[in-house]
Amino acid sequence: MSTDCREFGYAPDDQWAKLPPGFDWKEVAAVATDSRDRVFVFSRGEHPLMVFAPDGTFLEEWDATMFVRPHGITIGPDDAVYCTDDMGHTVRKFAPDGTLLFTLGTHAQPSDTGATSIDFRTIKFAGPPFHYPTNLALAPTGEFYVTDGYGNARVHKFGPDGTLLFSWGEPGSGPGQFHVPHGIAVDRDGVVHVADRENSRIQSFASTGAFISQWTDLARPSQIFIDRAGRYFVAELGYRAGMWLGTTAPTPDATGGRASVFDANRNLIARWGGGDNPTAPGDFFAPHDICVDSRGAVYVTEVAWSAGGNRGLVSPDCHALQRFGEPCPQGQRVV
Repeated sequence: MSTDCREFGYAPDDQWAKLPPGFDWKEVAAVATDSRDRVFVFSRGEHPLMVFAPDGTFLEEWDATMFVRPHGITIGPDDAVYCTDDMGHTVRKFAPDGTLLFTLGTHAQPSDTGATSIDFRTIKFAGPPFHYPTNLALAPTGEFYVTDGYGNARVHKFGPDGTLLFSWGEPGSGPGQFHVPHGIAVDRDGVVHVADRENSRIQSFASTGAFISQWTDLARPSQIFIDRAGRYFVAELGYRAGMWLGTTAPTPDATGGRASVFDANRNLIARWGGGDNPTAPGDFFAPHDICVDSRGAVYVTEVAWSAGGNRGLVSPDCHALQRFGEPCPQGQRVV
């Protein structure tokens, strides 16, 4: 499978976002689009939540000073915005105009899992919400699920009003167990797909939490997005960024960060990146989130700074957000 997005009809653009003078971001944790294809960028820096037009024009920023460390963002069909704050141990829901509707979890107070740091290997037992929550996905019924995360090993299911219904999962690598449940998506049939990052797999569950299946043609998946055609877009961190102290890649030539697309039957139909030239447009160092707008444009965020840029593994100017948009002149678009 090619590592060049152009073969799949995508034109990479790592300068898409037109930041106002004086604005920047150290890294972008998450991205989501609303019903008007406005792009909500959840970043780590002085301006954590910015909104852009589809052409990259800056529209506004929201007050996001309450977040300790932005991690995930999801926008519902009613344009409500859900934000996960991993180091704040909370999930917040906002109205489309930015009004805070509710907060789940207690700010800066993690639940008890025995974990002593953000390293998932220190978890001793599964606990209640939240200990470094990571991402959120909405079900067609209005219920939602939260992956929890670095300091826990669970998925929590909530009613539309934020009432906790039940949780499942525990530390481990067996069915229904997790080593960093990092990303999550729910398909049109209500099946819950969890990116079990440090186990390099995606697990699928019934809405009851019952294990259904898994697939493993993945390299530390960070997030999943399911488009209207039922295709799975997956951001994969790979094995060259964000490796935990004491861990090693499965092989010396193991892939770096990449994006993969699977059809509704989980057949791989597109894959690009790989980290051979991570700062080049179309390649990646540390993919963290992925989404697709109504026009088919793909957005991929990266956390290059915290995944190794702060240790000199990649240059400081490594892109934090790329848009893969209109088809290139050559090649046939297949995704």
